Amino acid sequence: MTAAATLRAIDLFCGPGGLTQGLKQARFEVVGGVEQEPIACETYSRNHPEVRLWQGDIRDLDPARVREELALEPGELHLLAGCPPCQGFSSLRTRNGKRAVDDGRNDLVMQMASWAAEFRPRAILMENVPALARDHRMEILVTALEELGYPARSAYRIVDAQEYGVPQRRRRLVLIAVRDDVIPIAEKPYPRQTVRDAIGDLPIPGSSGDRLHDLPERRSQKVRDIISRIPHDGGSRKELGEDQLECHKRLDGFYDIYGRMAWNKPAPTITSGCSNPSKGRFLHPEQDRAISLREAAILQSFPKKYWFSLRRGKEAAALMIGNALPPKLVEAHATVVREYLEQHAGV
Repeated sequence: MTAAATLRAIDLFCGPGGLTQGLKQARFEVVGGVEQEPIACETYSRNHPEVRLWQGDIRDLDPARVREELALEPGELHLLAGCPPCQGFSSLRTRNGKRAVDDGRNDLVMQMASWAAEFRPRAILMENVPALARDHRMEILVTALEELGYPARSAYRIVDAQEYGVPQRRRRLVLIAVRDDVIPIAEKPYPRQTVRDAIGDLPIPGSSGDRLHDLPERRSQKVRDIISRIPHDGGSRKELGEDQLECHKRLDGFYDIYGRMAWNKPAPTITSGCSNPSKGRFLHPEQDRAISLREAAILQSFPKKYWFSLRRGKEAAALMIGNALPPKLVEAHATVVREYLEQHAGV
């Protein structure tokens, strides 16, 4: 294979484009994508205008039609990648795994097998929450992939994004399956990135010229006073003792609520509540505010100028950012796939 050869990929369940961004950073050409949410499609297309995007429910989309419209024969696609919606598997939704949640979105994981059957890609990359590994649908998916010729039973494991250059603690299930072979998950020679490495050079929000960074906060004076008294650089509301909000004094667990990030550590997992200190340890290490949406996106390892739609407001944008795949995590594992295909698959 020549250095200029193109490896083509499709991104199922695109979201705002974290997976596609990571694939591009690993030098894949993303030729198609599927996404249902209009605001995510708007964000995706703004950042990846060259990608053919199908907007709608993937269950209503015939993969044969997509393959034909992309002018691909079975076996010509190099990588089928996707992150099926995972809210139904998450530890919060399942009370830390103690009960199952009957969420129709859980069955979307089987779309990976359906599209693999149509495209017969050289490789498959799927990422999801760790709880999927304990769900019966994972066994069904693995069996289906193996019947298609992808030895998948030993092709997945749970990793932590901070080990791959993402400045955040974030556990993910990663599956890499190739036709008639097994390749390892990416190794971890990546230097750890801290909150300071990621956002330490950003200006104070308000007049940066970046709307995602400058969005104002709306909090009561009482809450602002509480935030101002939380110690800098990793401080916790617990350190306020009786000066906590009354609702926090009665709260058993969720100790990161109204906590500050620490400069010299990775951030906690960035969630859809990342702009709200009542949802986790999302206060800036030293400024008396929650992290901005731009800071949240950078902690997810998005490029600093990546565009997110604010058409539906701050919470909708935070939801996109928190649910997105960290591009650097994708890049690490997609690079493993690229190197394998270049060396062994005759492409």
